[in-house]
Amino acid sequence: MRFLYTFLVFILLASCSKELDLEVDRPYVPSNLDASAGAWKTFVSSDVNVAAPRLVTDAAYLKEIDSLKKVVIPSLTAAQKTAIQYWGAGAVLRWNEIGRELAARYNQAPAANAAGIYPVPNPADPLADPRFPFANPPYTARALAYLSVAQYDALVAAWKFKYQYNRKAPYEVDASIKPLLPVSTLPAYPSEDAVVAQASYVILLAMFPGEGPFLAGKLAEAKNVRLWAGMNVGSDVSAGTSLGAAVAAQVMSRAKTDGMSASNDQTVVPAFIAYSKSLGFVNPWVSQEIPKRPPMLPNYGTVKTWNFDRATMISIRPAMPYLEGSAEFKKDMAELEAINKNQTRAQAAIANYWADGPGSYTPPGHWHRYASKAGVEAKFSEVRMARMLAYVGTALMDAGIACWETKYYYYSPRPQQFGLKTSVGLPNFPSYTSGHSTFSFAASTVLSSFFPDKTSLFNGYAQEASDSRVFGLIHFRVDCTMGGKHGKLIGDYAVKRAQADGGQ
Repeated sequence: MRFLYTFLVFILLASCSKELDLEVDRPYVPSNLDASAGAWKTFVSSDVNVAAPRLVTDAAYLKEIDSLKKVVIPSLTAAQKTAIQYWGAGAVLRWNEIGRELAARYNQAPAANAAGIYPVPNPADPLADPRFPFANPPYTARALAYLSVAQYDALVAAWKFKYQYNRKAPYEVDASIKPLLPVSTLPAYPSEDAVVAQASYVILLAMFPGEGPFLAGKLAEAKNVRLWAGMNVGSDVSAGTSLGAAVAAQVMSRAKTDGMSASNDQTVVPAFIAYSKSLGFVNPWVSQEIPKRPPMLPNYGTVKTWNFDRATMISIRPAMPYLEGSAEFKKDMAELEAINKNQTRAQAAIANYWADGPGSYTPPGHWHRYASKAGVEAKFSEVRMARMLAYVGTALMDAGIACWETKYYYYSPRPQQFGLKTSVGLPNFPSYTSGHSTFSFAASTVLSSFFPDKTSLFNGYAQEASDSRVFGLIHFRVDCTMGGKHGKLIGDYAVKRAQADGGQ
């Protein structure tokens, strides 16, 4: 009977993991073009402009049409046709995949050198050892938030000018052009794919500066595909490139001044430890690695949030966790000791599934992928997909900031300081509250507002992610319970903002 139970649990877990699969291998057709999206409120950008296009009767435009018909489309290679199918799944989808893949590639903590010192990655020399960045969960949350915001803001501007100028696609101008991707009545100028490609390139290059050649190749391919497929002429793509660059520059201006450069300031740590002791923590958190590793991003809690201000963040900070020796602490410790002695295979599977450790795209990336899958299933337009990901992304970044502020405010110990071992990696920062729990409930709250029919699914994922940290002996139960409540509050602020942007 026990074997049958275990077998059924693993079948259930397998089906859960399949929910994360996102194999889009065919051209994407949205259910709605969202023609009014040019009036939606943006996060950052404003006052961007695109020059009026040439008329479709202009000689220069007709020359572009002629080039598509006689030069570009007839000479396509097999590789170019494959690229058309790949990018036909959607520019927002593909560039977010690229962002997650880069996060996973750079999610490696620096190793200690011969002197027992952990070197800090250098953005000025990103490919030196250790490589820059170390794409830990807060870094990944921030990178994906800026990526999604830039895509959304750029597409809102693109939609505005598309319908303002209303230039038709090449295949509508000349019926002899047979496009290689699904057609629509969406105006062609500026190219939405070029807008997304250029904005994404700028953000990802700033976040992963060692990936210049790789990103440049993806940028060129993404823009060329629109010509190869007969969806745009060159001036559509050029206008999209210009608009995407202008929006990305404004978004990067925010990124450069959001406080991230000071997030790893180790000089703040002694004050945090002293305050923790003043609260009654006999054993504040301390690194369990040998040699001891400096705490990760101790000043990340001062980074600028998106959907609420700092005063609000302080007001919603979770209450103090249990002190060592209290009845509540002993109860949580007893739960972990019981799991340590008799961890079930189901608990181990959940702990490992949600570990999202080194080499993964971390919990924020995990939730971005859930969000992308839901957007594809709902057949969102490019601009609506970007909008949804921007709210998920900003909520996740806000969750990271608020969680890290809480962690270092209390500086509470981890279960490993009381003799417990873990098999799913040992985070190098204080215990309370659980990052997995805060990230997951913030994301599930936002996703549930966009996809109310999937509320139970997303909340179930969030609870499982939260439980996984107890099953993996990484966190006390209170870390997860309070982190989840905190995450829901954080998600609510993103939902409130979304309800007022005109995109409902």
